[in-house]
Amino acid sequence: MEVPEKNYFKIGEIAEILDLEPYVLRYWESEFKILKPTRTRTQQRLYHRKDLELLMEIKDLLYVDKLTIAGAKQRLQKKKKRTGNGKVVKLRKKEELAQIEEMLNSRTDYVELDEFRDMILEIKTELEELRSRITT
Repeated sequence: MEVPEKNYFKIGEIAEILDLEPYVLRYWESEFKILKPTRTRTQQRLYHRKDLELLMEIKDLLYVDKLTIAGAKQRLQKKKKRTGNGKVVKLRKKEELAQIEEMLNSRTDYVELDEFRDMILEIKTELEELRSRITT
């Protein structure tokens, strides 16, 4: 199933996208502490797009790689340690900022501002995702 272009998903939508039952998602939430959907005032779970990506990864680890829950947790921890230091991310951000700076210095036309704005919004989104990963 194709993933809709939106930022928040209810548990039923996630279950349909991943072809899983909602109780499986609730169970995974109890096992994988990194998975923390927000709640509405009525206590409904709202999953962010990053939660969906994490759930897809967990499903692959469990169903494709045939890992146990403990094995999947371990794999996610190793991945977090590898990318958690931010060196790879910092390098990419520096490269993107250099591109933006070059674009600003080399262009005088205002037609390219949309491209610049899109790059800034993409960087902002990635930084917000990083901040949410760091604070969890």
